Amino acid sequence: MKPTFHHRLVNGAYEDPCLFVRMVREKRAFLFDAGQIDRLSPGDLLKITDVFVTHMHIDHFIGFDTLLRALLRRDIPLRIYGPEQIIDCVEGKLRGYTWNLIEEYPMKIEVYCVAGAELRHASFYAENHFRRIERETSAFDGVALREPPYTVLAAPLSHGIPCLGFSLEEDLHINIDKAALKAMDLPVGPWLADLKGMVRDRVAPETRLEAAKREFRFSELSHLALVTEGQKISYVTDVSPLEKNLDKIVDLVKGADTLYCEAYFLHEDLERAFERHHLTAKMAGEVARRAGAKDLVLIHFSPKYRDLQNRIEEEAQNAYRR
Repeated sequence: MKPTFHHRLVNGAYEDPCLFVRMVREKRAFLFDAGQIDRLSPGDLLKITDVFVTHMHIDHFIGFDTLLRALLRRDIPLRIYGPEQIIDCVEGKLRGYTWNLIEEYPMKIEVYCVAGAELRHASFYAENHFRRIERETSAFDGVALREPPYTVLAAPLSHGIPCLGFSLEEDLHINIDKAALKAMDLPVGPWLADLKGMVRDRVAPETRLEAAKREFRFSELSHLALVTEGQKISYVTDVSPLEKNLDKIVDLVKGADTLYCEAYFLHEDLERAFERHHLTAKMAGEVARRAGAKDLVLIHFSPKYRDLQNRIEEEAQNAYRR
C-alpha cells in the first residue's frame, strides 16, 4: 500500500526540531514546528497550508519569517495552530514590519490558539495591512484540525510554559486495485478521487458516479477501493518529564506508525531534565513502548551530547524494545 503521508525532518538531531509532512498526490504539506526552515525548497514552502507549533521558543518559531516571505503572494490561506499566546506572537511578528504596499496581495493568515477548553481564532490579511481581526471562539475537544481525510489532534502539555503535542491521523487509507481497474477497462483519472470520497462518506450503493464518460452505481465500483487503517504520525518535543505529561503523550500517540519524540537528555541527567523541562532518551523509549508506536524517531538532542549520539539512541531503544 502506498502511504498518504511522506514525512521527513528538516534538520538534524542537534538542530531546530521541525517536521515536514507532504500529502501524496496533493500540492499540500503540513509543518510541525517552524524553527530554522531554510533547507526547505521554495516549492516545499509553497505547499505548506497548515503549521502546528508546539510553543514559541525561538528554535521552534523563528522560521515564521521565512514562511511569511515565501507565501506573501499565494492565494491559499496559511493556518497556524499553537498554544496560549500564539495569536499574540504572530501579531508581534507581523507588527515588526511595515506593510504600506501590500493591499493587493492575496495572503491570508488564520491563527488558532488552544487555551484551556477554548479554541480561539484570529485573522491577519494583507489587504488589511495584517491588522488583527478577532473571530468567534469555539470549544476545544482535542482536535486542532478536522478536514477529512485528515485530523490533527493536539494535547496540551507543559514545558514550564504551555506547549502542545500533535498527532496527524488519516481516517481511512484507500488505494485503488489497478488490476481490477484494468479488468473493467477504466482509466486512471480525477473520478477516482470522487470514488475515494464516496467510500469515506459511506454513500448508498445506488449513488451514481461517472467514470470515463460512463455512469455507474457506487456498488459497481466500490470493489476497486482497497481500504486499510489510516496512517498516524505523532510529534512531541520540549516536554517536562512529569508523569501527567507522559500519560497524556501516551494517549495522544497511541498506535502511531511513526512517533517523532525528543530525547534531549540522557537519563543519568534526570535532575537536569526536570530543571530544563525536557524528556530523557529513556523516557522517549518508554512512551513509545507504552503507546505501541510502530517506529520511534528521536529528535532534539542537547548539544552537550554532540559526541554521544549512539548512547542516546541506545538508551531509547533499550527502553522501547524491552
